[in-house]
Amino acid sequence: MDDTDVEQVTLALLDAANDKDSEVQDQVRKSMLTLGKQQPDRVLAMCQDYLLKHPKLVVSHRVVVLQTIELIVGCRIEEISAPRIKSIISLASEEMTRSKDVVPDWQQAASNILVAVGNKHINDIMEEILSKFQPGFLPHFFVVQTLANLSDSNVYGMVPFLNAILGTMLPMLAMAKQDNMKWVFSSALCHFSDSILEYLANLDKAPDPTVRKDTFSGEIYAAFDILFNNWLQSREPKLRLTVGEAVGSMCHLMASDKLEEQLPRIIPTIVSLYKKNTEHYVISKSLCQVLEASVNMGSRVLETQLDGLLLTLHQQVSAPVDYSDPPTVKNHNEVLRCFSLLANSFPDRLVMYVLQRLENSNERSRMGSLAVLRHLINSSSSTMESKKLLILASIRQPMADHSNKVKKRVVQVISAMAHHGYLELEGGELLVRFIVQNCALHDTYQSHQRATSDPEEVTNEALRTMCDSTLHLLTTTVGRLADVLWPKLLYYLTPSQFSNATTPLCKSLIVLGNKKKSNQEPSFKIDFTQEVNLPSPQTLMIRLLVNAAFPFNSRGHGPPSLSLLQILSINIHPKTETVWEKEIPPLLSLLEESTAESLDKKKWDEKLLELLSQTLTSIEDDKWVCQFAAEATRYLSTYNNALEEKSFLYRCIGVTLQQCFNKEVVKKQLQEVLLAARHNDAIEREGVAMGVGLCANSHLEGTLAKLDEFGKSDAFKKSPSIFNLLKERNEVEVEKVKSTLILCYGHVALNAPPEKILSRIDQDILRCISKHFNTKVLGIKVETKDLTMKLSLIQSVGLIARAISRCVKKQGYIFSRKQELITVMLDFMKSEPSDSLKTPVRPLVMTTCANLMSLDPPLSENESFDLLKVCVNGVLSLPPDTHTPEKTKDEEILDPKQRKVLYRDTLAALQELLRSILARDPSPDGLQGIFKHIESWLGSVHDHERERAITATSNLLTYYLESLTVKCMVSFHNLGALLGRLSPRCSDPLPAVRAAAVDCIYTLLSIQLRYEGFSLDYRDEGVEGLLPLKEALENPDHSVLYKTCSDLTKVMSKRLPQQQLTTLVFMLFEGLVDSQANCCRASSVILNTLLKNRGAGLQELVPEMLEVLHVRLQSITEEQVRVAVGQTVLILASQHLQTVINTLVNQPLPYDSWTSEMWMAMGADPIVANQIMEMVMEKLVITAPYVDKKESMMRGGMTKVATNQPLAMTCGLKELLLNGQAQEPAVSLFPQLFSCLTVRLGASVGVMPPKDNNHKHSGSLHVAGVAAEALRILLARAQLDEVMKRLDEDNAWDAMKELNTHVTGVTLLARAMAKHAGPRLPAIVESLCPSLNNIYECQRITVTAFFSELLNHHVATELLLIDVLMNNMMERISDPCCTVRMLAVRGLGNIAVGSPEKVNKYAKELLAAMSSGMEEKDDPGKLITLEAMSGLSKVLLYLDKNNVHLLVVYIFMKIRPFLESDNDDIRCASILLMGNLSKFGSGEQVFKDQIHNVLVSLLLHLVDPNAQVVKACKYAMRVCAPVVGSEQITAMFQNHLHEDKSLHYGEFINDLTKYLIQDFPGMLNFYHISVIQFFKSNWAEVRAAAAMFIGFLLGNIQQEHLSHLNMGTISKGLVVLLQDPDPVVRAKAAEAMGHFH
Repeated sequence: MDDTDVEQVTLALLDAANDKDSEVQDQVRKSMLTLGKQQPDRVLAMCQDYLLKHPKLVVSHRVVVLQTIELIVGCRIEEISAPRIKSIISLASEEMTRSKDVVPDWQQAASNILVAVGNKHINDIMEEILSKFQPGFLPHFFVVQTLANLSDSNVYGMVPFLNAILGTMLPMLAMAKQDNMKWVFSSALCHFSDSILEYLANLDKAPDPTVRKDTFSGEIYAAFDILFNNWLQSREPKLRLTVGEAVGSMCHLMASDKLEEQLPRIIPTIVSLYKKNTEHYVISKSLCQVLEASVNMGSRVLETQLDGLLLTLHQQVSAPVDYSDPPTVKNHNEVLRCFSLLANSFPDRLVMYVLQRLENSNERSRMGSLAVLRHLINSSSSTMESKKLLILASIRQPMADHSNKVKKRVVQVISAMAHHGYLELEGGELLVRFIVQNCALHDTYQSHQRATSDPEEVTNEALRTMCDSTLHLLTTTVGRLADVLWPKLLYYLTPSQFSNATTPLCKSLIVLGNKKKSNQEPSFKIDFTQEVNLPSPQTLMIRLLVNAAFPFNSRGHGPPSLSLLQILSINIHPKTETVWEKEIPPLLSLLEESTAESLDKKKWDEKLLELLSQTLTSIEDDKWVCQFAAEATRYLSTYNNALEEKSFLYRCIGVTLQQCFNKEVVKKQLQEVLLAARHNDAIEREGVAMGVGLCANSHLEGTLAKLDEFGKSDAFKKSPSIFNLLKERNEVEVEKVKSTLILCYGHVALNAPPEKILSRIDQDILRCISKHFNTKVLGIKVETKDLTMKLSLIQSVGLIARAISRCVKKQGYIFSRKQELITVMLDFMKSEPSDSLKTPVRPLVMTTCANLMSLDPPLSENESFDLLKVCVNGVLSLPPDTHTPEKTKDEEILDPKQRKVLYRDTLAALQELLRSILARDPSPDGLQGIFKHIESWLGSVHDHERERAITATSNLLTYYLESLTVKCMVSFHNLGALLGRLSPRCSDPLPAVRAAAVDCIYTLLSIQLRYEGFSLDYRDEGVEGLLPLKEALENPDHSVLYKTCSDLTKVMSKRLPQQQLTTLVFMLFEGLVDSQANCCRASSVILNTLLKNRGAGLQELVPEMLEVLHVRLQSITEEQVRVAVGQTVLILASQHLQTVINTLVNQPLPYDSWTSEMWMAMGADPIVANQIMEMVMEKLVITAPYVDKKESMMRGGMTKVATNQPLAMTCGLKELLLNGQAQEPAVSLFPQLFSCLTVRLGASVGVMPPKDNNHKHSGSLHVAGVAAEALRILLARAQLDEVMKRLDEDNAWDAMKELNTHVTGVTLLARAMAKHAGPRLPAIVESLCPSLNNIYECQRITVTAFFSELLNHHVATELLLIDVLMNNMMERISDPCCTVRMLAVRGLGNIAVGSPEKVNKYAKELLAAMSSGMEEKDDPGKLITLEAMSGLSKVLLYLDKNNVHLLVVYIFMKIRPFLESDNDDIRCASILLMGNLSKFGSGEQVFKDQIHNVLVSLLLHLVDPNAQVVKACKYAMRVCAPVVGSEQITAMFQNHLHEDKSLHYGEFINDLTKYLIQDFPGMLNFYHISVIQFFKSNWAEVRAAAAMFIGFLLGNIQQEHLSHLNMGTISKGLVVLLQDPDPVVRAKAAEAMGHFH
């Protein structure tokens, strides 16, 4: 290769080295480096020359060239000749020092060259550099920088020079006046010191092992003197920092006496740097080195510096550490290292200092001290051994700190102490307490507070989690702590301030207990008499049991509490073990499967009380049980802030007292409970009453006596006492106590043994209640204002009624005071405000009345009426539960959740009451008696009132049916009336009302069946069919609702006795004016259905009915009505088809939803639908599809406007087909309908809708869209799902509707039909053929496109359609319309795909058609040419050789110009055709030449921007491969060029060029000239590929073949490409240039 070519290329690369694109720059550098590695001397020489010849080159460009030199030198240092090395050194040295000013990028690049060379040729480098480092002259900045870097990169080479360098440098230091020079000297001294230390540390590897530290001490000290005494005072922070860093490194090399002498100055000075600089890490590192040096030599002066040092280090260690900012972390660690160094020399002073600093309450200071303490405990454990007790005592102060950040550090220290044996010492338990205290923290942020942005912030949650983990770690990993923690941790379980720590405490105790138990350690058994601080076994059991009752509180403390209880069993009492082993595991399993929402709290409480009861029974120790009761009572006050828990504990006390045999203890505990209770709170009152009630189960006499005695005690008197001196005990409080007592009596009645209670009701219980209620309840109007007493009274009376009814089952009893009590209750109810629900008076009154109803004597009719009226009206009239009542003074407002619960309870209580009233008279009359109070509410305008009324009715009817016993055939005489009232509600706007209405009707009809004499288990098919309707009504659409009402009506009319039909119809007419429009419509639908069933006699009313419905429609738009109208329309249509159709066709377009619905409704009857379809097809054939109109008077041009009638017919047909019932006629007429709509679609594309000035939406109709939609629905009706699926996937519908994509759409339609609906095609083709001669060009296009695609599929031959289709295509070849001709050519080509066996039959016609197609003149977009080439490609695959042989070269010549066409499709088609021609030319030299002529083009188009062209190239080259004439190239093409596989183009071309060189050396000249022509290609990708091709050709060519290439042309071409606008091309050109070697 000519040197000038290499030089020309290298020069071009050097020119391009500063390309604006970074990737090109990278590639240029790579190529330079490649050339440089091959010919280092030559390329380096050119780089040098380039820099010398261009002294004014911009700095960035110079830098790239210098960096290239550095890279070449770096990797080829061994191969570069000595003279070249020397010249590079002098060049770099000159570049580096040419400018006296500092130009960092440029001079750094030159300096880097010197460092790179210096790794091998240190002597040459030093000779050059030292020439610029002369005594008495200040050197260049980068000379010093280079020396510094050399000492880093070549320690062993440089250290021997350092003594001399330092000698020369020392005088220079005094000359340095500029800060940057001072900086570079300081930096160099720092590097030199580090290098010397490294050299000394590795003397065994060093070239001169005699070097010693004192070799340098003198010079280093002299330099230190200047740096320290002069430069360190500079105002420039960067300089101060570097000097400080250097001092740290230099200290290790100073003589010990000098260092000792200077220490009192060094340490304070370095420490003072902290104030002046923000980069503390460097200073801390330097300080650490100074300390290390002084500790190593055993400095005595260091101690004098200790105070100042510690102060500063402490400030540093207290600085915030941000873990996202590494320097702060590094600084923190360096400072801790300093403390470690000092701790080894001065342990006592250091520890004392840190502990004194702990007393300082400043947050940051404490955090620092704690960090040091933890570090020392972990790292200097031997030094700290004697200080343990001192540290334990000192840690107490920070433990009391309120800051969470401090607490976090304390926890870390405690964790370290635990691992080093501190916690076993005296005072260690305080540390445990601290951990537990912080496990009990509550959350920092309530949901409305925002977190702060402090990175160090420690929330309560974070601290708590940390303490949880620490406690767990201490339990599981520090074995010797087991006896410190067990059983002492039990202490923390019972005080309430530790309640939030229960979960981690229990878990730790479980681990410890299990371990001790399984190892049978004696310490597992706890001696509670010795462990004075621990709670008693009874208190522990109480606490854990109450925890278990609220398992999801305090971070889920239920399961751990129960598990701990089981482990502690023998410690609680030896006899509990067997009970708990059996009973506790199932409870734990239940909790595991539950969530706070899913757990049934009532049942759970009962299970735990049962566990308590079983446990106490099994203990069989009355003394222990009595103590348990006493401790439980004492423990009540712990729960003063957790009343639900307290209430549960009262019940536990009640259960315990049941098991107490000591009557005195029972009385005493009851007295304490009643005295200590906080009666002002409702939850607590209820708890006390339940507890007392439970106690009465075993001690009825004693309990009643105690209650009586307490009722007479001082608690009710206003006598002066200590308490009253402070505050007059007011009425309110006394009334609250009375309320408790009244409730107690109710619970006593409920829990007492049934055989003992009836005799006590009047005498003891009601008498006492009445006495406490202030006024004589019975017979006198109650006037107490106190709500609490009211509620207690109502509740208590209800409980007594329940108790009586429970006993009455076993013994008869007349409750004489029943009516009086009910009157009292109703008075309470009436006094409640009617516009709001704020108290539970209503639900409690109704529950109590319901309980009383079942008792004898029964109420009179008037009493019942009053009771119903007050309760039904009092509840149904309430505002909805979302309504917020006005707040009056002294009143608490309920939160929405509480209000919801109160409403739910109230409605449930009403239903319970209605059931209990009906239970007294379960007859049609009894039912009517209640229903008449409810029925007026069913039609209310308020949703919530209707919903409540229908729900109440539904429940009532269900109850009626369940409790019905028919002894003889009775008439259910109110059935019609009830059905008439309830059936329209099936379409109420509220889903809940609809569902309930269906339930009501179902229940009514079931009741009727029973009255007709059918048995209880009889199921009537019609009636059972109603239940599934509920689901459908949840979100009803018109068809569902229509069917529901219709089905309902059928069932009703079938089951309804004749005499009640009139009532039903009468009620339904009333229903037409219901307050809810939906229900009016339901009535109309029901009537419609009745008319359908019995309409024969009512024929004359049909027009009037239509009119009524029509009028309704004017004001109502809901779906359901349209359904009713649809029914009527269908009835009419079956009688007067022509009239109905005429009317509908004349409706304005586009149809409104009402008209559409009517059309659709007519599809429900197959006969009617069939008639309509035939009528529409006939009209579409004979009527013109559109008319041409002028666009406007001003503009010329014509617009196609659709004619009205065919458009309306198409719209109607579309709606009709939407009805699923239209399937049968649609299928029977499918071929005709399909053809008709396809042709209609062709005639609608690009057609405007007709204008209708009276109808503003007429212009919004998409004419072709209507036909396409109708066709789509037709395919669905014909169940051609696969066709539909394929068309939807291909978006064919959108394509068919628009003018420019219509042909594509129709092609997709034909393809889908051919693949998935073959058998239907003959009839379709037959129907479509006449349209090919249609005068409308658009219809000819549609049909030709359809037929053309059919030829693509073998089904055309299978169904014997091939001749018909081919003949039609031949005729269309001469169609006046260009598009039709194009489609005809396409169709002829398609035969090769669809029916290849027929190709030779039509060979002559096909070749003639294709040839003329390729020469078509009237072909604006070359579309016919394209089709002809594609078609010929396909046909060639199957033509016999003798049919084509003579035409091969002729066709080849015709194709070549198309290879570089700008049209992607034509490029693609021509390449494919070329591939397909290959089989006809194989073995012929003339064909082989043709292939070689286009090979370069094909290879370069493998990166064509168009993916299809790339695939075509791969195909063509693969099939032409055997013709090329090289086995290796043939194999390559066949292995790598697969259309669906990706190709690594670079590797492929690289290998290919090797084979071209090997097999066709004589053609290399032709090839490279051909490639170079592509340097000017329009496509950047192809230009880039051409550059690549040339590059690989150069890279792989052997010397002997070089003569075939014109290197001058190549290098010129690449140089031009290196300036290409596209960066990829420039990069590839640069890469190719890398092969010039």
